[in-house]
Amino acid sequence: MKRIRLDRLSSQLLSTAPPRPASNSTRICRPTRTSRLQTPLYCQTRWQATASEAVLEDLKYEEPPPEEPTESRRISLPSPPPERAVYSAKLAALHARLSLSSKIPLQTLARALIDPSADAHPRYNNANLAFVGAALLQYHTSEFLITRYPRLPMAILFAAMKGYSGVPALHQIARAWGVEAAAAPGEEVDPGLLQFSHDKPTVMMNKWGYVRAESKELLKYKWRRGMSSRVLYDDAFGEMVSRQPKEQEAEKTELEVSDARNKKNLIVEDPEKNAHANFVRAVIGAIYLYCGRDTAKSFVKAHVLSRKLDIENLFEFKLPTRELARLCARENFEAPVARLLSETGRLSRTPVFVVGIYSGRDKLGEGAGPSLDAARISAAINTLKSWYLYSPGDVGQPSDTFAEDATPWKPAYVDIGEIIS
Repeated sequence: MKRIRLDRLSSQLLSTAPPRPASNSTRICRPTRTSRLQTPLYCQTRWQATASEAVLEDLKYEEPPPEEPTESRRISLPSPPPERAVYSAKLAALHARLSLSSKIPLQTLARALIDPSADAHPRYNNANLAFVGAALLQYHTSEFLITRYPRLPMAILFAAMKGYSGVPALHQIARAWGVEAAAAPGEEVDPGLLQFSHDKPTVMMNKWGYVRAESKELLKYKWRRGMSSRVLYDDAFGEMVSRQPKEQEAEKTELEVSDARNKKNLIVEDPEKNAHANFVRAVIGAIYLYCGRDTAKSFVKAHVLSRKLDIENLFEFKLPTRELARLCARENFEAPVARLLSETGRLSRTPVFVVGIYSGRDKLGEGAGPSLDAARISAAINTLKSWYLYSPGDVGQPSDTFAEDATPWKPAYVDIGEIIS
C-alpha cells in the first residue's frame, strides 16, 4: 500500500488561484430555504468605497439651492371664450329675436357684444364689425334722407342723421332688442350679456373728420362755424372734432400707437350708451359680412329707418320773414305778402289772428297767433317748413342699382340748397 501525503491532498482539493480584490459593487446573496409558497432569493447590492479617507475629506459637497415653489396660476381672460357662445341661452334668444340668418354664427354675435373697453384685442371685440356697420348705417341713412327730403338744409340734415343713426337713437334700439349689460366684464360672464368697462376708454366709431387748427378758440370764444367748413372738416353729424387730452399728451411724449388700437378720440361722455350703439353697428356689420349688402340694407330699413322722427321740430328760424323773401327772390316768385284771413276777440284778453302768406295769387302758407306780428311770423315759418319738407315720395335710391338685374339709375331731384341769411 502506497502512502499519500497530506499536503498534496490539500493542494488538490483547495484552489490555488489568488484572491481577486473587491470591486466597487459586490453582490452578496443570502441563501435561504424557500418553498413554493415563499418568495425567491433576493440579492442585496452594497457599495464599497476604495478611496482613502484623506481623499474623501478633501471633497466638498455642495448642496443644490432649494427649489422655489412654483404655483400654477391661470391668467383669466378679459372676455368669455368664443366656444362658450353655443351654450348661452341668452345669446340664442337674442339671435332668434332679431330674426338673424343661420349663416351668422353665435360666436360672431357674442363678439358683437364685447366692447373694446372690455377686451382690447381686435380679434375678440366688436371694433372692426362696428366700424363697418357705422359706415353702412350712415350711408343708407343719408341716401334715405336726401332722396326723401331733397330740400332739407344741411344743418337739419345733420340733425336728422343723428336722430336716426346717432348714439342716443342706437342706444334706444339696443334696449328695445332686450340687450342686458353685465356688471363688469370677465371670463365668467354669460356671452349673451353686453360687456363694457366704465373705467377704461373705448373706441369711437366716427373716425373721419379733421381737427381744426382753431379748435381751442372755437370752444373758448364760441366762434361761429360756417356750413361749408362743417361739411368739409367736421364728422358725419356736423359736430366739431376736437383734440382729446390723451391725444395732446401723446403728442408731447411722442408715444407710439400699439395693440392695433387708435388712441385718438377714446374719451366718450357716456360709456353705456356708446357700448349699446357699437353693438347695433356691429350687428349690421356682421349681417353685411355673412349675408351680403341687400340683407344689411333690409335690416337697416326695418330697425332704424322705420322709426318715427319728427323732422319738423328740428327747424329753428331767426328771421323767417327775411328768409322767405330771399327764397321767393331766388325762385323768381313774386314778393311774399301777408294778409289777414280772419280774427276773433281783438278787444278780448285772448285774441286770435289768422294770417296767410301770398305770392301773387298763390297762397304759400298760413299761421295763427295772439297778435298780428306773431301770426305773420308763424305763417312765414309754416311756409318755409312746407318748402323744405317737400317730399317726392318713395323714389329710387343709389343703392338699389347695385344688384345685377337692377333697373338703370334715374337721377333723383336734389335742391340747390338752403337760403343763406
